[in-house]
Amino acid sequence: MIDAIQDRKEISRKLKERAIFEGFAVAGIASIPGSSRIKLRTRALERWISKNHHAEMTWMQSEKRKNIGSLFEDAKSVLSVGFTYINSQNNNNNFLKVAKFSQGEDYHKVIHKKLKNIGKWINLEIPDCKWKICVDTSPLLEKAWAEEAGIGWIGKNSNLISKKNGSWFTLGFIILTKDLMPDKPHQSLCGKCDICIDHCPTKAIVEPFVIQSDLCIAYHTIENRDKTIPKKIEKNLGGWVAGCDICQDVCPWNKSVPYNNNYETTPKEWIKNLNIESLNWDDKKWQENLKGTTLKRIKPWMWKRNIQANINNKKLKYE
Repeated sequence: MIDAIQDRKEISRKLKERAIFEGFAVAGIASIPGSSRIKLRTRALERWISKNHHAEMTWMQSEKRKNIGSLFEDAKSVLSVGFTYINSQNNNNNFLKVAKFSQGEDYHKVIHKKLKNIGKWINLEIPDCKWKICVDTSPLLEKAWAEEAGIGWIGKNSNLISKKNGSWFTLGFIILTKDLMPDKPHQSLCGKCDICIDHCPTKAIVEPFVIQSDLCIAYHTIENRDKTIPKKIEKNLGGWVAGCDICQDVCPWNKSVPYNNNYETTPKEWIKNLNIESLNWDDKKWQENLKGTTLKRIKPWMWKRNIQANINNKKLKYE
């Protein structure tokens, strides 16, 4: 029995070490079905959806999101990892701003490739274990499971926050059929701080930990498929044309975090130099620039809409 526990601890430690070796900043393990906090987070999701705070993001309603076991048969553990995307070359001093998470390579592909390498390691080190990769395109209660695995806590701006890496990282997961040694779930360290809530220009953080999507700049610049952006949002865009970093930029936990200055996170040149001349780009030019990034989710006509909305707002300020 003691030997079995020691073996479980050892393979769990090696798995997390392998994740760090592959380039992830943080790694942790949670047992399935998880602690009572998973049920609490699931209920919070249900309340959020019942109030239509997800707006047009209907995929958030997937029942599978409420049960990790429905994603993979015989699931017993989940490895949670965080990939830091903040780069010293990130620049949002331009008039037109792009959220940091999307300035480099498509993080979905980057994370998937690294997780696949971990999977190959699992095949060699734990041959009796089956596994499944999940990134944020999977119906998984991502941040709740990352919190359960101890790699951070869900902040009042709904982002996952790590003591060392702040919130500048995206998440990845491997669900395993092996019973591994879980890490201690992370406790919230936001305390009485409300800086993110106070600084949101559209008041999208309607209460601590709750985002009303149809008030969020990121939602409207990335997900909104309407031909125009609501006037209340437009007048508060402040240059944002793809996402928004305001609630992260002001977070005290993000004041001093390590950069990930590799090619995967290095901003594309066109993003660093984005200006109103891009309104003259045809669809082919946009598609060439967007290739290999998460930003291709924003269609060329949406880019033009977002850019024009910022120009309209700037004109109004000076008229």
